[in-house]
Amino acid sequence: MNQADPLIIAGVSLGSRLFLGTAGYPNQRIMADAVVASGAEVVTMSIRRISLDRRGSDTINLLKGYRFLLNTAGCETARDAVLTAELAREALDTNWIKVEVIGDRETLYPDVAELLEATRQLVDAGFVVLPYCTDDPVVCQRLADAGAAAVMPMGSLIGSGMGVANPANLELICRRSNVPVIVDAGIGTASDATIAMELGASAVLLNTAVAKSDNPVLMARSMRHAVEAGRLAYQAGRIPRRARAEPSSPQLGLVGS
Repeated sequence: MNQADPLIIAGVSLGSRLFLGTAGYPNQRIMADAVVASGAEVVTMSIRRISLDRRGSDTINLLKGYRFLLNTAGCETARDAVLTAELAREALDTNWIKVEVIGDRETLYPDVAELLEATRQLVDAGFVVLPYCTDDPVVCQRLADAGAAAVMPMGSLIGSGMGVANPANLELICRRSNVPVIVDAGIGTASDATIAMELGASAVLLNTAVAKSDNPVLMARSMRHAVEAGRLAYQAGRIPRRARAEPSSPQLGLVGS
C-alpha cells in the first residue's frame, strides 16, 4: 500500500489502512492467502482461539511477521477484558489490544460503561488500546480522553454486512477525532469499505466479509483496492451534492447562440 501516506498509531507507522480478521475461513491456508492478498499489516484474532503456550496455533505460525491485534471478544465486564488482555500480552509479547466488552448478546452492542473502565485500566497498565464502540461521537471522545490510541466505531452490527448504517455520525466522529478512527463491523463488500474511507476513516477493520465470501482471496484483494480508493477520494475531496443539474460543459459559445 501507500507508504507515502502512512497510518500512525501509538508511534507505529503502517502502510496499509486495512486490518483483517483471521476467523471463519474455510481453512488456514485460504486465511493466510487472503491476508497476503489484502496487503494488511495488522491481523486480528480472539485470545480465546490461541494457545497461551504458543503451541498448536497454526494462525500464529502462518502469520509470522504480521502485527497481531488480539481482541477480547466475548468479554462482558471490564474485569474479564483486562484479564484477557493481560493473558494476551503474556502469550505473544504484544501490548496492542482491541477491547471488546459486549453488553447485549443479540445485537453485540458494547457496554459503554464497562468499555470505558476497561480502557482506563489497560491504558494505565501500558497497553495500546483500540476499543470497539458504537458510532456515538460522545462515546468516541470519552474513549480518546481515556487514552485510547484509536477508536473503532461500528459501521453496523457485527457480521451483518449492512455497511455504514449511520454515515452522518461516522463523518462527524472522523472530523472531530484527535486519534485515528478505524471503522469496525458491518462491512459487507468492497463499496462499504470505500464509503467508510470516503467519510474520513483512518482505516477499516473487517473479517466476515472476506472469510465468508465465495472467494476469500479475491474479496481480500478487492478490499485492499477499495480502501485505497476510498482514501484517495477522501483526500481529493468530493464535489458538493446538488438538488439540480449542473452542466459540466461551458455555456458560452454554444452553436446557434
